[in-house]
Amino acid sequence: MMRTDDLIRQLAADVQPVRRLPTPWRLAATWLLFALLVIGAAVIVAGLRHDIAQRIMLPEERVNLATALLTGIAAAIAAFQLALPDRSARWALLPVPFAAAWLSGLGWGCMRDMAEDGSLGLGTSFGCLRFIVGFGVPLTVAMCWMTRHASAIRPGPVAALGGLAAAAVCSVGLSLIHHLDAAAMILLWHGGSIVIVTLVAWAFGPRVMRVAAA
Repeated sequence: MMRTDDLIRQLAADVQPVRRLPTPWRLAATWLLFALLVIGAAVIVAGLRHDIAQRIMLPEERVNLATALLTGIAAAIAAFQLALPDRSARWALLPVPFAAAWLSGLGWGCMRDMAEDGSLGLGTSFGCLRFIVGFGVPLTVAMCWMTRHASAIRPGPVAALGGLAAAAVCSVGLSLIHHLDAAAMILLWHGGSIVIVTLVAWAFGPRVMRVAAA
């Protein structure tokens, strides 16, 4: 039988210092800065849309951009909060009011377009899909790497919120580049792309987190 003192000395001899995680707020700020730099670089390379000055002057445009950005910020904060075991699952609800405000603004724009023109002005815009998915997936992978410590806790919700955050921020960047006036097209292509990135993150994000943790 091993004496208690000997057991304690044996265990203490192999102890490695534990690096404390940064706070969720600091991690969220770091990721958001990285995401904004990536999207900002894309905006600089592609150039701003020709009517950006006129569009920004419209109150509804400012509201839509603000609510989309707030959705991304809130989703990022919620993801890093949920990555900790002692945080409430209710953090997942943080981006819901901002996303609802963004969607309701687009819905109101759809009804306005319908009343003015008699149509929703739907069309194809695969450029939107490529931009949001193309940038959203790598940013989601970065989020999964930063939250890899949550691989055994809530990997699905954390990854999905990371995908939502990435896609929402990408949607804001795309609005500064791509010319889409019809609210229905923005809802269809931006909203559809965000749903795709979020679902992909939910499905494959936990695997990325487990690989990163290993």
